[in-house]
Amino acid sequence: MKFSRMVPRPGLEHLIECYWMMESDDPFSRVEKIIPDGFTELIFNYGSVYRANIKGLWYTQTPNLLAGQISRHFYLENTADTASFAIKLKPAALTQLFGLNMQLYIDQIVDLDTFSHPELAALKFKFLPFENEHLLKQRLDEHFLMLSQSATENPLEEVLKLIFDSNGMATISALCEAGKMTERQMQRLFKKYVGISPKYYARIIRFNYIFQLIQKEDHNWADIVYQSGYYDQSHFIRNFKAFTGEDPSDYFFEEINMANFFLRK
Repeated sequence: MKFSRMVPRPGLEHLIECYWMMESDDPFSRVEKIIPDGFTELIFNYGSVYRANIKGLWYTQTPNLLAGQISRHFYLENTADTASFAIKLKPAALTQLFGLNMQLYIDQIVDLDTFSHPELAALKFKFLPFENEHLLKQRLDEHFLMLSQSATENPLEEVLKLIFDSNGMATISALCEAGKMTERQMQRLFKKYVGISPKYYARIIRFNYIFQLIQKEDHNWADIVYQSGYYDQSHFIRNFKAFTGEDPSDYFFEEINMANFFLRK
């Protein structure tokens, strides 16, 4: 599998985390685990479609998809060769750009082609057919720069900034102070703009930080447990297993797969 990541044009940083692509001409099926990373996505498969297992049952996905916040791991399986690209959006961007209530899309991957929002349903005509990576990036940048002109303000901007700056370790009171709002107001806004609670979202970002620490050559588990803000090793293991379904000692951090590509920046 070939993975690549593209940085959006300056002026889109507040809305888009990155663009990514993956390609493989291997027709044999392979099951991949997808782990929460705190971002939403618009995904376009110009190769074969995938099968997914999110709630215990396998089903065949459609080619063009909107993925809301994922609160737990799930599985994907290719049906033939792979050719996909996606826009990985900042946590509040789908609300800012398209007015979506993100609470409705928790652990949901929905068909874009029949989506009730006409602008989202028509996105495939802006970017497909795929010709080459350079032209795709140009189309993506131009379209989202145009959309950004009418994007609404993000009332959680300072709260989310603190969550990322603290690697998910800021307290709720510190988040309220950063956003100049009460905890109740923050909870309400998170439901609409992000979909999940601020506490759970911070847990996802803190979990993601483990994958950044793992990349350091001199890392050890004791340091990682401490630096990622867990009380002790058992707390660390419980949280890791909650998101991945695996013990950290059994997880293949160096394997070339979707989960590691998305989590290792």
